[in-house]
Amino acid sequence: MEKKKLVFSGVQPTGNLHLGNYLGALKNFASLQKEMKCIYCVVDLHAITVFQKPEELRKNVFETVASFLATGLDSDKSIIFNQSSVSGHAELAWILNCVSRVGWLNRMTQFKDKAGSDKEKASVGLYIYPNLMAADILLYKATHVPVGADQKQHLELSRDIAQKFNNDFDCKDFFPIPEPLIPKNVSRVMSLRDGLKKMSKSEDSDYSRINLKDSADEINKKIKKAKTDSEQIPDNMQTLQKKPEALNLINIYSEISKTNIESVLREMSGKEYSFLKTKLTEIIISEITPVGKEIQKLLKDKAHLEKILKKGKEKANIIAEENLKNVREKVGLI
Repeated sequence: MEKKKLVFSGVQPTGNLHLGNYLGALKNFASLQKEMKCIYCVVDLHAITVFQKPEELRKNVFETVASFLATGLDSDKSIIFNQSSVSGHAELAWILNCVSRVGWLNRMTQFKDKAGSDKEKASVGLYIYPNLMAADILLYKATHVPVGADQKQHLELSRDIAQKFNNDFDCKDFFPIPEPLIPKNVSRVMSLRDGLKKMSKSEDSDYSRINLKDSADEINKKIKKAKTDSEQIPDNMQTLQKKPEALNLINIYSEISKTNIESVLREMSGKEYSFLKTKLTEIIISEITPVGKEIQKLLKDKAHLEKILKKGKEKANIIAEENLKNVREKVGLI
């Protein structure tokens, strides 16, 4: 008998969710809830692997929940909650710390990127963060996890940990081996200032990204200032691939307009980049500003957001406690 599909995904509450988050994850979340059972978590424990100002962290948790709802998540269809409200995440993470191997964590490239040159000063939490991610997924026995390219390695670790737990405690198929859900045809959204860097909320210049709460005027200014070159828009992918900033703008236009890149090039080739920027500005404003307005509206009703989190926590806790009870039995904990 085929096991029921269950999706788990988490988003860090670091504030300023942007167009890359929207196209790469949030839009997909809303689609997935129509097809299968979904659990969406604001992973506040992951956020504190680097220091967060407490007031800012609380604010960012609410903003992330508001962004979930504004982009189409329905708390009656999906479970929405914050990670720290379900203590099972931390408990299972410790158990999995004892299953995971140091050699596995040493291979994680994201730690090396985030810790920088002086990794001795990085928090232990940042180092073992992939084990907590495995706990997030396995606590609910999720079968599918939407991932981007930068998280694929962590999901592979989660699969290794699940397999090792099942083998160590002689409980075949206890933890399902989670499968990646990689959205088809979704290109990575890159910085508007540097087409080789991913769009990021941590980049210094606000002109590098379109934030979900940006006004129409702000979007217009940012697209006008987006980096391109003085040549005309090419008519083929081979030439476009050599122009990362132009490729990024074409990709964004293709994604939002739901038009394949070849068709976009047929429409745009031979024209100045100002033509593309005008069309792109119109389509982003049409797609993003209603989301931003809804986020602002939801943030004014904190009681509503707290109610959503409380309802999600209660639902998540039921699943988590049942699974943890079985984990404790397998491990031999009383």
